[in-house]
Amino acid sequence: MKDMSWESYRIFLDVARQGGLTGAAQASGLSPATVGRRILQLEEAMGRVLFQRSQTGYRMTAEGQALHDRLLAMEAIARGIESWRQEGQGTTTVRVMAGTWVTWLVCENMTAICTGRDPFRLDLSVSERRATLAHREVDVALRAVEPTEPALISRPAGDVAYAAYRRRNAGDALADRWLAVSEEDAVSAYLRWPHERMGGSIAIVVSRPRSLLDLARSGAGQAVLPCFVGDLDPDLERAGEEIRELRHHQWIVANGEDRHRRDIRTVSDRLFRLLKSYSDLFSGRRPSRT
Repeated sequence: MKDMSWESYRIFLDVARQGGLTGAAQASGLSPATVGRRILQLEEAMGRVLFQRSQTGYRMTAEGQALHDRLLAMEAIARGIESWRQEGQGTTTVRVMAGTWVTWLVCENMTAICTGRDPFRLDLSVSERRATLAHREVDVALRAVEPTEPALISRPAGDVAYAAYRRRNAGDALADRWLAVSEEDAVSAYLRWPHERMGGSIAIVVSRPRSLLDLARSGAGQAVLPCFVGDLDPDLERAGEEIRELRHHQWIVANGEDRHRRDIRTVSDRLFRLLKSYSDLFSGRRPSRT
């Protein structure tokens, strides 16, 4: 145990948060094989089984949950020290976590969120899993479920609608060719929908939701996408009506203790204005095409 590094614990937290090796590899920059090997080494050092492995991913055991809870407190302290150090140097970092498609929208409109004149740096994490803010995992997050944790504050940012999309003018030729992420990576309702409803017609499986857009644009098949993504793309058209069962609200969430930090408040306000400016598209109202 004396040789166990904080890096090993961080890999453990990545697997716990992402629910598997693929997501943890993307978060850590390591290969899935390396992540798996480091988890085995940690379990051997601890003398405890930390995860239950299955085809759908990694689930923490009771021992894993106990370690996870202890590490969150350590991580919060480490991040607090880092923030304190940055403030002393006159600069801070605001950590934002959002899903694939809100992140895509933010990247398309980055100057509305962070500019070269701002005294802070933006650290943008992409994850389909729910962010945990109580232990300062991130500073600002987009959630599809209203937070119930008493330490968190939130602002509603409108509805998000979904539909199936295909290459424009493809007609019914793609009706039996569906695109999906792997079942292990299908952590959101819209990602699970093709497996639950069109499992026998899935033609291509990928590990990242972002690839669904590229494949749909290439004419490889139909993909379920947020309407604010599919309706904005001139190469795509809806392959049917909105999938109403997938519609959900979204909230901008932060830790209540950070409400007076100017940098976090600035990013939260700008993110809120950006989402509100796209509210019609988010809710499924199609843009007029010329």
